[in-house]
Amino acid sequence: MNIATKNITIQNKIFTLTNQRALFWEKERALIFSDLHIGKTAHFRKNGIALANHIMKNDLERLSILIENFQPEKFIIVGDLLHAGNNSDVDEFCAWQNQYPDIKFILIEGNHDRISKTLEKKLCLDSRSLSLEIDDITFVHDFDRSNPKFQITGHIHPGFVINSPVKRIKLPCFAQTSKQLLLPAFSEFTGLDTKNIPKKGTYFVFTDSEIYQI
Repeated sequence: MNIATKNITIQNKIFTLTNQRALFWEKERALIFSDLHIGKTAHFRKNGIALANHIMKNDLERLSILIENFQPEKFIIVGDLLHAGNNSDVDEFCAWQNQYPDIKFILIEGNHDRISKTLEKKLCLDSRSLSLEIDDITFVHDFDRSNPKFQITGHIHPGFVINSPVKRIKLPCFAQTSKQLLLPAFSEFTGLDTKNIPKKGTYFVFTDSEIYQI
């Protein structure tokens, strides 16, 4: 797996975008990502739709490689860690998580994160809340128009369409405006929303090998 990076500035702070659907904040030693949707494949299988279980394994393998590369001290998960409550995929995630006892797991709750006290204990979360503020930057799952501070968000699963003479290409992206940085969905088992992304922004689209600013 190739990790391509690009540094951007937010509120006079340097953040590192990656083509592996995550953001790194060196000052906080934080790996930041959104919309992992653990349990989505198990949920589909439970409802009679046959899906290979390697989908989540691939997501977790990418996370492991990012951990090895950046050596984070914490994860800031900007919502939708889970997809449909507790299921067999959650057990697999917890087994993977046990490899990293020194990393702090911070969850900003998303609309899919229906977490009971029992499930919270199982997930070994260090904290969970509806929002988090660090250095005048707010982390929240969905953009809050009433909040005047800069927000790092998820939820939309942003994509960007590139029209070429040969074909129309849709790629995942980060979207940055003066008020928001919208993160791509970390899981590859998600669709891409090209219509509800922030307007008049800067878009950082990426492939398996590069990041391109548009």
